[in-house]
Amino acid sequence: MKKLLYLLLIAPMLCSSCIDEPDISPNTNVGNFEALWKIIDTKYCYLNYKNINWDSIHRVYAQQVDSSLNKYEFFDLMGKMLAELKDGHVNLYSEFDRSRYWKWFTDYPPNFSSSLINSPRYLGNNYRSVGGMRYNVISGGNIGYIYYGDFSDRFSDTSVRNIFEYFKDCKGLIIDVRNNGGGYLDLSEQLASYFFKNDTITGYMSYKTGDGHSDFSTPVAVKTPGHKTLQWERPLVVLANRMSYSATNSFVCRIKMAAKATVVGDKTGGGGGLPLSSEIPNGWMVRFSASPMFDADMNHTEWGIDPDLKVNLDSADASKGYDTIIEKAIRLISQ
Repeated sequence: MKKLLYLLLIAPMLCSSCIDEPDISPNTNVGNFEALWKIIDTKYCYLNYKNINWDSIHRVYAQQVDSSLNKYEFFDLMGKMLAELKDGHVNLYSEFDRSRYWKWFTDYPPNFSSSLINSPRYLGNNYRSVGGMRYNVISGGNIGYIYYGDFSDRFSDTSVRNIFEYFKDCKGLIIDVRNNGGGYLDLSEQLASYFFKNDTITGYMSYKTGDGHSDFSTPVAVKTPGHKTLQWERPLVVLANRMSYSATNSFVCRIKMAAKATVVGDKTGGGGGLPLSSEIPNGWMVRFSASPMFDADMNHTEWGIDPDLKVNLDSADASKGYDTIIEKAIRLISQ
């Protein structure tokens, strides 16, 4: 959600329809509205999937656009229009603000408490940290626990090899990606690769081939490579919640296909569309989902990935210093 580097890396693979042409709309409120509406109409990938009547949206908002709106009022109106897409990957960027859609997670329980995971029962004060991963042994030294909160924090094979070495006497491993809002997609692939012996199809992706709402390529298989020299072959439990978004959503999608992995917690936040950015005449940038991603069964991942075991934080457990979701993971590994 936070970075577009992966998109830039695969840009040569994308079709010409994903490369923006100069906009000839005038730099007026009406001109900018029409330019923004057209970008979504021709390039956004989920209009049909979400059953959005974008022509109807045009009629509703065109009536509200006139030259009397100042830039703040016009920005808020355009942000409201983009919120009709119900997509956390859709943002309008100006010199004074960024529009966003938050309901993809605010309508769900948080299922995460930083004070709990930082308590002596879990990470405590003597945890180790490398490559954005905080880790420690828990449950009497029997289980390894990693909290990874941002797929923008780069890690290396060397870092992970040392973490696995630290956990060499553990029965299993917990990787907690709750509240990880995403980052680099290549890191989600790299982290997943340590839990696959062989290259495995873990999803599919399509890209736009034209301006029509249904103009997409044949889905292309997305493989998670099995790491050649570094493997964790004991049980793995991944913890997720609605704030597990974008690249984290991709990681969970991949890891569900790993033989010894179980996903516990809540449904992920989604964000299954690969983002692209475009500019309207006044210089504002709009980011939007351009290429849809699917799981291994060809289900859209835009709305999120269901866990293997749904578990919510329990307030009674929390009052005693227990994270219900971590405790469930401990029991699964201990069994």
